[in-house]
Amino acid sequence: MSESEHRMIEILRILNTQDKPTGSKLIADELKNKGYNLGERAVRYHMQILDEKGYTERMGYSGRRITDLGREKLEKGLIYDQVDFIHSKFEEMIYLTDFNYMTQSGNVVVNTSTIYNEESINILKEIFESGLSVSPYVNINRVRNKDEIEVTTICGTTIDGILLSEGIPSQLQYGGLLKIENYHPTTFTELISYKKTSITPLDAFTNANLTSILDVVKNGSGIIPANFRLIPGIGRARAIEIINKLDKIGIGGVIDISNEGEDILGMHVPEGMVGIAIVGGITPFCAIKEMGEQIDIKIAEEIRDFQTLSPITSDITPTLKPSGTIKQPKIPFVLSKSWNLIQQVNFDVEKRKGDIISNVSYIDKDNLDKALTIMEDTYNSNPKYINPYYKIIGHPNDENKLGIATICSLSIDGLLINNGIMCNPVYSGLLELTEPPLFIDLISYNGTTVDPHKIFISKNMTSISANFGTKKILASFKEIPYVTRDYAVHLLDILKNTGFSIYKIGKPREVTYNAKADNYNFGVVAGGGLNTIGAIKEKGVPIEVKSEEKLIPFEEMDRL
Repeated sequence: MSESEHRMIEILRILNTQDKPTGSKLIADELKNKGYNLGERAVRYHMQILDEKGYTERMGYSGRRITDLGREKLEKGLIYDQVDFIHSKFEEMIYLTDFNYMTQSGNVVVNTSTIYNEESINILKEIFESGLSVSPYVNINRVRNKDEIEVTTICGTTIDGILLSEGIPSQLQYGGLLKIENYHPTTFTELISYKKTSITPLDAFTNANLTSILDVVKNGSGIIPANFRLIPGIGRARAIEIINKLDKIGIGGVIDISNEGEDILGMHVPEGMVGIAIVGGITPFCAIKEMGEQIDIKIAEEIRDFQTLSPITSDITPTLKPSGTIKQPKIPFVLSKSWNLIQQVNFDVEKRKGDIISNVSYIDKDNLDKALTIMEDTYNSNPKYINPYYKIIGHPNDENKLGIATICSLSIDGLLINNGIMCNPVYSGLLELTEPPLFIDLISYNGTTVDPHKIFISKNMTSISANFGTKKILASFKEIPYVTRDYAVHLLDILKNTGFSIYKIGKPREVTYNAKADNYNFGVVAGGGLNTIGAIKEKGVPIEVKSEEKLIPFEEMDRL
């Protein structure tokens, strides 16, 4: 993306935050704050281009506003830029937090979510009373003439902002799921890094079947959303002092603080640093989802004056107890687990024999025929994008279930590496089949403990089997050194002719379907192995998506 395009995207971001038409002077001032030294004349030039593209519209002499097309451009048009923007957005929120806990005044970071049932307020109150929130301070706005209630709560990022204002830099690392046993936090079970993702990490875990907050409140055991950050060890004593003062005025949610260089909750803490876990600000809202209620959850959306919030309850009895001193094993990330499988791929492209990596998802025997019909229809409707290979295998423990094994795209990395070509799986993504196709979401393999494609499926973000509208399918992005290009393309062409889903072989420094390879590398976009499985779930057939990965001889697989 050129420098001019970067500027236009920043202009769209500025307009997207404004409630009214905005003039070139305000935009120029905001751009300067973001490091772009553009005068009003240059801004007007860029705005004219945005008008012509339909991304903005002029509102008389008042200025301009962003259009729906402009918002769409922001959301999915430059996803390779968005994977860096998410982390930058939180850093911006942290910087803009100026809350003074002595005077209880200033700005805090908030989440504003929408609920559609008055009874949901009671669920929220129950969670706040249990202490499983950052703060009981909320703002409840019943939208006039609509069955909507907007609830604003304080985000845990507020604490990072307060620490920074006191001279303690806080590095936001991961959002994830934290396991609670008998009221004691034990270990993170899933994590996504705040860097290199287009999805806010905790947003990936907001599905009702991933958390069990109500179980924690009632029985003391379950799964809750939480964030993890690092601070310098020298600031530990001062940070604890500040956190204790915040807790007394109603801003808390701190679950655990490590000693310097000491791992906690399954998280590695580097020498000289201290780890801090804080309950996710969206936890009360996730509890509403667990009840099956409709809710639209937004994360760290804006800065708001603390004075606009008031406590929803004053009766708070903290649920969680100290985590204890039991050291938990470190959490394995997807890529580190996958490399060991990648190395074992020995598929011979000429003989079409050898082991490939498969994703195995489990289904009831009674639903198998229906599932295979869906898979076949999905392939026949779009053979260019769907891998036709599968194998039915037995369930290791349940005779009433069967496994459907499909080819994992990591098999491509393994094959190339087995032929002396380095291939790095970089992103797992959601690909929209426009012309040309575009990634509309990306999550780095290098910062997640859960397969991103499982996240997209669990959040119902795919439309693989759709008969109308634009299809959204699963795909991955890989990087290969340019020096190996000729031989790599030769092997990839053979794989494609064999039936492997290889969509696009990029050029050096090229933006390939909205993903970008590093210098001296080229990108390859390949289809996800779970596309046919995702289609089964879309049709309402119960299936355990990708319960395991295993090696399977390619020659033993069937074809749709």
